[in-house]
Amino acid sequence: MSTDTVLDVASLDADTRSALERHILRLADSKRLLGIRYSDWNLGAPTIETGIAMSSMTQDEWGHARLLYSMLKELDVDPVAIEHERPAEDYRNLSSLDSEFPDWAATVAAIVIADGALRTAIGAFARGTFEPAQSRCAKMISEEEFHTSLGAAWYRRLAGSSDEARALLRAATDRFLPEALAWLGADDAPTALLVEAGVTEPGSDLVASFEDAVRDVLALGGVDVDTVQPASLDWDERRGRGPGRPDEDTVERARGDRNRALLVE
Repeated sequence: MSTDTVLDVASLDADTRSALERHILRLADSKRLLGIRYSDWNLGAPTIETGIAMSSMTQDEWGHARLLYSMLKELDVDPVAIEHERPAEDYRNLSSLDSEFPDWAATVAAIVIADGALRTAIGAFARGTFEPAQSRCAKMISEEEFHTSLGAAWYRRLAGSSDEARALLRAATDRFLPEALAWLGADDAPTALLVEAGVTEPGSDLVASFEDAVRDVLALGGVDVDTVQPASLDWDERRGRGPGRPDEDTVERARGDRNRALLVE
């Protein structure tokens, strides 16, 4: 995919505009909720240093979400309303982020898998024809390098630890990986329109890139990514995700309900 061509947003038909809005929200909502999941471990991580790292990653994810939401202006969509007024059933995030991670092993698996899937999707977006993504996503990807190294280090550490740690890590991996493969690999009608417009890449290409990125790390936990099948989801094409929705507490935090009086834009 070449970034020599820039998408003429004004000339897009209604279906392609809707597909582009959905794509931005799939990425932005996932970033927003991943930041919330990371923030849960700012004080609960196994070491002080790791807690500080989780705080930094929280800020990264929330900053990336804000940049992505702001791209909606190109489609004449108000990003403030999108961020702060939607109900839970309108969120389009990766479904593994709907509820809090139950333990540190699940958090580590999510850094490798959920964060890795997002990084793959954003990389394709940056290489595409949508100019705001070309100019803004490169910095996101560079900031994600630390997430990759931290996730790999902790995955290796837990995989070589106690039987209990290994079991928890494997359970979380077995839960998150098929969902991520299905989310990345979706080739529904809106995705096909974006691929045709050069905005992103086919789902099969995204899956292959993601598998290459995580193969060696997941092998430390005894997982052969090449044998794992995507989850069979009751796909919601409107939202570009599987069934379900974030829990209400998460959405209240994402919208900033508890600090609405202090909202400054």
